[in-house]
Amino acid sequence: MKKLSVVLGLGLLVTSCDLVKDFTYNTTPNPLELHGDSVKFTVVVNVPEKGINKKVKADITPKLGNTSLGTWQVQGEKVTGNGKTVPFKPGGSATFELTIPYDPSFEAADLTISGKYYKGTKEKGEIKPIKLADATVITPLMVKREFKMIMEDDAIKRTEDKSFSAKINFDRSKSNVKPNELKDKDVLDFVSWIRNAESNSRIKINSIEIKGYASPDGEESKNETLSSDRAREARNAIIGLMKKEKLTAFTDTAKYVTSKFGEDFEGFKVQLAATASISEADKNLFIRILEMSKDPKQRETEMINLGKSYKELEKDVFPAIRRTTISVNYTISGMTDEELKAASVSKPDSLGVEELLFIAGKLTNDLNEKARLYEVAAKNFSSDYRTHNNLGAVKYLQNKLPEAKQSLDKAIQVKDNANSKNNLAGVTLLQGDRANARKLINQAKGAKDANAVAYNAVILDILDGKYASGVSLKENCFNKALAATLSNKYEDAKKALNGVSESAEVHYLKAIISARSGEGTDAVVNHLKNAFAKDSSLKEKAAKDREFVKIFNDSSFTSAVQ
Repeated sequence: MKKLSVVLGLGLLVTSCDLVKDFTYNTTPNPLELHGDSVKFTVVVNVPEKGINKKVKADITPKLGNTSLGTWQVQGEKVTGNGKTVPFKPGGSATFELTIPYDPSFEAADLTISGKYYKGTKEKGEIKPIKLADATVITPLMVKREFKMIMEDDAIKRTEDKSFSAKINFDRSKSNVKPNELKDKDVLDFVSWIRNAESNSRIKINSIEIKGYASPDGEESKNETLSSDRAREARNAIIGLMKKEKLTAFTDTAKYVTSKFGEDFEGFKVQLAATASISEADKNLFIRILEMSKDPKQRETEMINLGKSYKELEKDVFPAIRRTTISVNYTISGMTDEELKAASVSKPDSLGVEELLFIAGKLTNDLNEKARLYEVAAKNFSSDYRTHNNLGAVKYLQNKLPEAKQSLDKAIQVKDNANSKNNLAGVTLLQGDRANARKLINQAKGAKDANAVAYNAVILDILDGKYASGVSLKENCFNKALAATLSNKYEDAKKALNGVSESAEVHYLKAIISARSGEGTDAVVNHLKNAFAKDSSLKEKAAKDREFVKIFNDSSFTSAVQ
């Protein structure tokens, strides 16, 4: 607001005007203003030429409403003491600054002074009570203390790529499929899986791959052909099974992709590592010998020699890698949105944490339903901090602050994280602990939504009497407009209200902007009327709001607030 001063005379009840002449007073600001938790103001006592006798002391007592603010002393140049000395002949001034904690009784009060003056120890007169300023502009308290909550995301997969495999083994140097191989459990399971998949609308089969391998103890030149033949024969055998099971969609050779891999040295190392009949020392020896042989021909010779020398290789290793693998690659889709919502009602305990987070976060806007789902998630997946964070955020939005704090404390206990600290700061502020809210919001740097943290920090800044951060907010909002108003940037304040829903508070703030920027009584009153139409309780506030002190006696204003 503009800094105003009041100039008032000093009334004397007693004795000679030779002792004291009329003082005047300048008070800044006028009206007094709340910033942070305090009201700070300056009063300059102006003493005219020969205005105070050299041996006179004036004790001035300021009061704000019914609250006494101590005593100010102005004294002549021959008085000893702690007062502020003003020389007799030229006169001068004495400046007094006060910062006092705000009390609600100051909202509609007067700053007044009274007092007495003395010559020596003898009282010589009384200072009549005089009003110096109106008190108090409390516009910073209009800040919306609605913190933006940061919700943790789900990691649900609506589709997932998977594969299902079977294996067919072959005799040494052979590619024919033995009948008993087709009776092995993994092959029978493969056929059963295909049968079930064909009737499952959630499964989309992308490809069926058949890969042929040969053991590295044979001749390299023959292993390429052998692995190709094994892949082809395995495909034919699988197609035969599909025909037998009447799975006609899988009897076309085009459904299958075959590939040859020749001798499988890597597979040999894997199988060797898994074989219990060979000592670790021998295993390491085999690998060293083979890795020393860089030439494929030489390695082939070494492999053949090892197979002849160690029966365990021929018995437990080589047979396992004379094979084909048959793999079906498919995509499985999860439940639809409607199916998930239905399951969340009928059998919520059957859902995974990602599904519960997804449903609560994406499929409902009802806070009670969100809370119910997050409560299930927090109970069933208590080691996942996201469940507690989101439950705490919803409890905050429901204004259930003790429950919100409990959940957010739990989230931070499970995992120290910036998102939950941002949310807990909002709870802490509404519980009246602004200092701890500030500490938490400072620790929330690094949260996934930096704009939310910045917005929330502005709420605390405005309450602390710091407005610059609010003016620089990226998004237009009420608090940005309020910060600009308190910074005397009225055009910025108007722009910040563009697009903001025209609530009662918005219209009221527009009235304050109009009053401060000198737009005239009609503009102020029109905005106030719009505010009252949405919230008639604001009439009582406006009637004593020192933002409008200049028009208190204007008939259009008094009529509007009645």
